[in-house]
Amino acid sequence: MIILMNNLMKYVPNIAKGRYIVAVSGGVDSVVLLNLLAKNKNLDLIVAHFDHGIRKDSHLDREFVQKLAEYYELKFEHKEGKLGAYASEETARAKRYEFLHNLSKKYSAKIITAHHKDDVIETMIINILRGTGRRGLTSLKDTKSILRPFLDISKKQLVSYAQMNNLEWREDPTNENTKILRNYIRHELIPKMVNRDKDVVNKLFLIHKNMIEVNKKIDMELDEIAKQLGSVKNNQVILSRYSLVMLPVSVAKELVYLYLKELSGNLHFDEKQIERTVNFAKTAKSGKRMIASKNTYVTINKDKVCLAKVD
Repeated sequence: MIILMNNLMKYVPNIAKGRYIVAVSGGVDSVVLLNLLAKNKNLDLIVAHFDHGIRKDSHLDREFVQKLAEYYELKFEHKEGKLGAYASEETARAKRYEFLHNLSKKYSAKIITAHHKDDVIETMIINILRGTGRRGLTSLKDTKSILRPFLDISKKQLVSYAQMNNLEWREDPTNENTKILRNYIRHELIPKMVNRDKDVVNKLFLIHKNMIEVNKKIDMELDEIAKQLGSVKNNQVILSRYSLVMLPVSVAKELVYLYLKELSGNLHFDEKQIERTVNFAKTAKSGKRMIASKNTYVTINKDKVCLAKVD
């Protein structure tokens, strides 16, 4: 237990003094996170829970997390999403992060989530299947606004810590439904991969860590090119069509991705969406407009390409 404690405590106490929004679902991962964070008296914590409204009994998760917040004497914030039983994982994720980012602005605080090593691997595989490119390999990482201290820690370690410390948590029964892609990957695909190669998870995780550094360097170069071509102002960016056409297709797609991501509020885009947008920008006649995503569109105006957010 001492070794396990040290492994977990190594990450959490290093969080700088300040105010933080802690995303707590009620599952074992976030329960452990809250337990460890609450031990650090230099942290001003706000417990945040988003009730997706996908399960009929999801209100019980909210009640459980609220009691946890009361136990640790922390402020509690929650929101009911009422997404319904057929909401996709992507929709649930988008609404959850919208809630967290709104709280982040309200309290001028960073967000802390309990994503762990298993989540990293599952998300990598999901994004590979979706065709999200190099960024999909590193989508779960620390950012300027979100801290994820458990990314080097496995789910097994978190469960062991919770059991050793007699922590209670809630199990989401939908996590066993293998019709959901993430659950299929977790319960069927990864175990089959491990049966063929016992070290496959560590190999994938190493790819993730290496790609974080590679992507940093690529993104720095792309940011410089993006600044030269145009910047987002008043929810739109206007680009020289000639400049966009003259870029290699791979670079043009990377830049369009950057602009759309900023305009859309960090929605995820797959390869087909980006490719379709770039092809339209290069070939469509003046005056034509195309919806790029649910809240962005691209318009051609003579020698200009305008990417804009839907009002």
